[in-house]
Amino acid sequence: MLLPRWCAVLGARALWRPTLPLLLLLSPAGRRQLPFSTTRARCSKNRRLRQKRALSERKLTRYFVDHRKVRVVGGQGGEGGHSFYSEPRKIFGGPDGGNGGDGGHVILKADQQMKSLASVLPFYQGFHGERGGRKNCYGANGAYVYVKVPVGTLVKEDGEVVADLTQHGEEYVAAYGGAGGKGNRFFLSNENRAPTLFTPGEPGQERVLHLELRTTAHAGLVGFPNAGKSSLLRAISRAKPAVAAYPFTTLNPHVGIVHYQDYEQVAVADIPGLIKGAHQNRGLGVAFLRHIERCRFLLYVVDLSVSQPWIQLQDLKYELEQYKKGLSERPCVVIGNKIDLAQSRINLPLLKEQIGDRVIALSALTGDNLEELLWHLRELYDAYVKTEQSRGRSPVKW
Repeated sequence: MLLPRWCAVLGARALWRPTLPLLLLLSPAGRRQLPFSTTRARCSKNRRLRQKRALSERKLTRYFVDHRKVRVVGGQGGEGGHSFYSEPRKIFGGPDGGNGGDGGHVILKADQQMKSLASVLPFYQGFHGERGGRKNCYGANGAYVYVKVPVGTLVKEDGEVVADLTQHGEEYVAAYGGAGGKGNRFFLSNENRAPTLFTPGEPGQERVLHLELRTTAHAGLVGFPNAGKSSLLRAISRAKPAVAAYPFTTLNPHVGIVHYQDYEQVAVADIPGLIKGAHQNRGLGVAFLRHIERCRFLLYVVDLSVSQPWIQLQDLKYELEQYKKGLSERPCVVIGNKIDLAQSRINLPLLKEQIGDRVIALSALTGDNLEELLWHLRELYDAYVKTEQSRGRSPVKW
């Protein structure tokens, strides 16, 4: 015999009837395809990754930082322990306070994956050492704080260069951590069998450093604004600097890599355009002239379509020489760009008569005569490698 509660449940099921839309959804013939499913691959949502949006040159300027002021403080050492050994049936156990741990250092480390100083914070402090424990246990040392900086970072203090990080993985201790304090066990002697003296940890070193980034590359493209440096870098490498028909399109240095069949790689830096008086901080000024100091050889890009293009070359060498003596005497080659124009073909023989350096006429837009530039670029690179090896130094490799 059924209970009244079960009779009520069965009666409710007998009276319930599914509606027509639900019958169509449940029936095989009227089954609808849901917009997505978590169990069937062909009905799953489209999960393609969105491509990273390319940054414009104006927005990239906010992320490119080539100088930074940093305050670094080493970690404080832990204080010494103050305790006496105690266990049953041993009343006078003596002092057993251990020494405190040393504070952590702040270390600058060059990393070739870093391209700017934008990620460097204005303040860093090492971790503090721990206090000494009982039973002569020493406190743990504070962990080191590593600050990643780009390769080619110059570290200055009070206007003097204290470090030059030019190799990947090179480190410089910016601030040393303080030494740990001594526990009362350290002061045990024949005259004092129960010392209560212990010392605190020493504070860490504190310094204010100025970091300057100087782009490290084998070759540097030097020229006036709108001479075609960025277009040339796009033509010989996979770098994508901004290109437009107005001057000062490039606001940041760009580095492109030229690959050869023997797996050698030559780094070419696109330096923003210079103007007359750049050594006096006019235009972009010395903010980007310092990036040329790292280049082992120079590529002067001259616009052949203007009248008297050799004047551009003279002005460029003058600005470099005024900024730093001997900078314009480095191995170089003159590149006459925009040879596809009629006026450029007229000015090319005149340029060769006025200067004594080698001139390579090409067009970065159409790609004419780029092979000669690549061959000569490799010759300059091989000469640089032999010179460094003869002096017992390792050449810069990418």
